Formats: sequence, C-alpha cells, structure tokens
Amino acid sequence: MATKTAPTTPTFDAAAFEEAAGRVRELNERIIAGSKAAGLTSIDAYEKALTSLVDFEQKIAGASNLDWVTALAQTHATFVQDVTAVYTKAARELLA
Repeated sequence: MATKTAPTTPTFDAAAFEEAAGRVRELNERIIAGSKAAGLTSIDAYEKALTSLVDFEQKIAGASNLDWVTALAQTHATFVQDVTAVYTKAARELLA
C-alpha cells in the first residue's frame, strides 16, 4: 500500500515578485514609448504625403485654362490642408 504525503504549501517570495513586476513595468513603458514614436513617425509620413498631394494639385490647378477647374482644385487643396492640419495636430496631442 502506498503512503500518502502531506501536500506542501507553496512559498511566496515577495522580493522576487516585486522584481518581476518592476521588469514588467519597465517593459510596458518601453513598449508605450516605442509605440508613441512609431505613431509620430506615421503621422509625419502621412502629413508629408498629403502635402505632396496638395502641392501637385495646386500645380495642376495653376496649369488649367478653365477658371472653374482652377477654383475647384484650389478649394480642394485648401480643404485637404486644413483637415490634415487639424487631424495631425489632434493625433500628436493624443500621443504626447
């Protein structure tokens, strides 16, 4: 017949727990910082791409011989610039 052994109570090492929690907090902070940096880089690239698009659209508008096409293209370019400025400002504030 097999003998029964009493179950052992697991030990809790508070110092090891605090050390592990500190490493997890540090890792989380690095992940958040990296995510913010990547977000800001994405916003910069988005803004640069739209600026190039607006510049191209304004050049096309200037080359048109039709006044209504020029006015429409310039209005659209201004709209895109304004919306982009608001969007990127808000996104940067959220990431700060």
